[in-house]
Amino acid sequence: MSLKKGFCDLGFAKLDTDRKKRKGFAEVIYCPGKSREHLGKIAKKIIKLKEDLLLTKLDKAAFSFLKKSIPVLKYNPLAKIGYFLANPKKPSKGRVLVISAGTSDIPIAEEATQTLQVMGNYVDKLYDVGVAGVHRLMSNVDRLEKANVIIVVAGMEGALASLVSGLTKSPVIAVPTSCGYGSSFSGLAALLSMLNGCSPGVTVVNIDNGFGAGYFASLINRR
Repeated sequence: MSLKKGFCDLGFAKLDTDRKKRKGFAEVIYCPGKSREHLGKIAKKIIKLKEDLLLTKLDKAAFSFLKKSIPVLKYNPLAKIGYFLANPKKPSKGRVLVISAGTSDIPIAEEATQTLQVMGNYVDKLYDVGVAGVHRLMSNVDRLEKANVIIVVAGMEGALASLVSGLTKSPVIAVPTSCGYGSSFSGLAALLSMLNGCSPGVTVVNIDNGFGAGYFASLINRR
């Protein structure tokens, strides 16, 4: 398991040890599809290298298994994120606002929030302000104006991202979620709505990809 050419060969995985130099944060581990034993070996190696650890889409049972041999590991059950900060950072001066359309979207919003916090960002959360009751959003317009970057998490028809973008000068990262009834097609309707939004300044990540939104927002905010 020697370090060479910017990666560490664990046999079953090649850990990218140069990721932090290129992107500002160590390689993040996507958990589904990996055995608990493999997750444990990867996590322990990252900690041994004195890097910050972030495990996404980590279910509670897998966390409980890992916690036995990695007692420093922390867990956000809503976000399904396991993490350990080897090098805790002071929150950035820039603010990232994370908005959810409904309470059903909060788990994905929390994934974005936890990612941002682990990466050293100051986060403001504004949940359950979807277009079905637009006055809830309009009473918080001042919080939109204070944000460097805004993440909008919405399922159903995904209209909130375009509305928020029309109210602010800040870049908006839209996250479609799989929340919705049958014709929402597990988030596809929200994804297409966000991609076809008329308000400029919106970029869109994949369905339920709160981590991707948080990571991208951190890159913008930390600059």
